[in-house]
Amino acid sequence: MERMYSPDKQDLLGTDLLRLARGSIEYGCIHGEPMPVHCDELPRVLTEPRATFTTLQFEGKLRGCRGSLEAAHPLATDVTRSAFQAAFQDSRFDPVGEDELSAIRLEVSVLSQMERMPVSDEADLLDRLTPGTDGLVIVVDGRRATFLPKVWELLPDQRQFLAALKAKCGLAEDYWSERLEFQRYRTTLYSESV
Repeated sequence: MERMYSPDKQDLLGTDLLRLARGSIEYGCIHGEPMPVHCDELPRVLTEPRATFTTLQFEGKLRGCRGSLEAAHPLATDVTRSAFQAAFQDSRFDPVGEDELSAIRLEVSVLSQMERMPVSDEADLLDRLTPGTDGLVIVVDGRRATFLPKVWELLPDQRQFLAALKAKCGLAEDYWSERLEFQRYRTTLYSESV
């Protein structure tokens, strides 16, 4: 599987996505909704369905992170939505204020397609995970949680990573059931320069 995680990658697509994300947050401060996107005026790559997450950092600390796992919208639309949600609808944080805009740094993660991971047990899952590369989704009993590949920087051990993801999904660290479903994905990460 191709490695798609590239923290320092800056190209035309990344520049466009970061511009759209920041524009949507600035628009949201004034209008209370994501910036509208006119896909007929954009390059084709920005109109293809893709899923994104936008992460906000303030003084080196997480300030918001939201996104989608399904490629249900054109890429440009999805990134304006994920940026708006990260800034104003992440329940862990107060909405971003206009006074914070210049200090916030954005990261946009463009997700690959999901890959189902049928596993026989937890050891099989841990053995198949690639730290630093795989994003992981856990699904059980109508609940779902994910960690982006960037979370490996904070939780580099597979067991720690999985235990924290289980906790995020409301499960005990040692919980295991045949009902657990896993999916993995990769991301291409675009970051604003500091």
